[in-house]
Amino acid sequence: MYHKEKSIQIKNSASSLYNNLGVLRIGPRRLTYFTVVHANVVNMVSASWDGLNYSHRQLQSKEPNVATSTSLIIQAAFCVLPSRELLVVTSQKGIQMYESDGSIMVYWHALDTPETPTAQAVFARGISAVWDNYICVGVSSGSILVFDVPSKGSNITLSEVLEEHKEAITDMASECSGSQECIADLVSADDGGNLCIWKSGEEFQLLNKIHGFDMSCSSVKLWKGTVVAGYGTGQIRLYEAVTGILHAEVNAHARWIYSLDIAPFSGLLLSAAEDSLVRVWHLNMTPETNSVEVAHLHNECVTDTQICGAKFCDADGYAFAVTGYDLSEIIRYTQT
Repeated sequence: MYHKEKSIQIKNSASSLYNNLGVLRIGPRRLTYFTVVHANVVNMVSASWDGLNYSHRQLQSKEPNVATSTSLIIQAAFCVLPSRELLVVTSQKGIQMYESDGSIMVYWHALDTPETPTAQAVFARGISAVWDNYICVGVSSGSILVFDVPSKGSNITLSEVLEEHKEAITDMASECSGSQECIADLVSADDGGNLCIWKSGEEFQLLNKIHGFDMSCSSVKLWKGTVVAGYGTGQIRLYEAVTGILHAEVNAHARWIYSLDIAPFSGLLLSAAEDSLVRVWHLNMTPETNSVEVAHLHNECVTDTQICGAKFCDADGYAFAVTGYDLSEIIRYTQT
């Protein structure tokens, strides 16, 4: 179903972090941007669709009043809003927002760090654009910071802090199907496997809380009102967002899941784990019976590699890309 394409070389290898791959298609320019985190650097590659041109950029983690920051970057993700696209980078010190090509930093938000070191690490992780003008970012305390983003310029403001999780946020996702009928439009996950379902707006509303099993939920997606969650057990669970009803549980991997992605137009689901496997599934919704079916379509084994990032390169799931711990390349697969 998929075959391997030529890999894209990156300047540094990928760190072992959840969801360590960002992908953004720039249709009018026939380009795709890729981001991979290594220690305190984001490796950024701009690749032309014909595979002939690649340009590289590196973004350092930044702190105000410090020439070079040693602060580790935890995540880099593209946020697509109707009026603009931003690259959001989170670290142990704060949150940086850049124009999508990485050229200009438009916003910096410092995290509250305790005066005296504590046993609790401080970092930001879990990034999602929601609705028309919000970007939500999770914090290790369990808080979710909601930023109001104007259609242009750098007048980004912290509009709300959501205090529902008690453990570090691992991942967040907004409704990706584009459907206006879905009540829930954001899901957040934490280290205890707990999921919170939100309705965005001037004030975010908590619609539901799905309790975890003390096993970290490392990656989460929201599609057509269904939450798709990947866990450290290697399992994928599908819940109805608003009611919390468990639709399906899949023993998808032998080891910790690091990344999930959904191609919203086709309902293809990508899962990647420490067991060296990337699997492609198909989700099928039956509204009449309010059920979801999961079918396994394809797998790829990246031998001896702890996979840490996997993303579809388009909304149909025609191609996907994979990163692995200590690999200095982005591996790409396309449908045959």
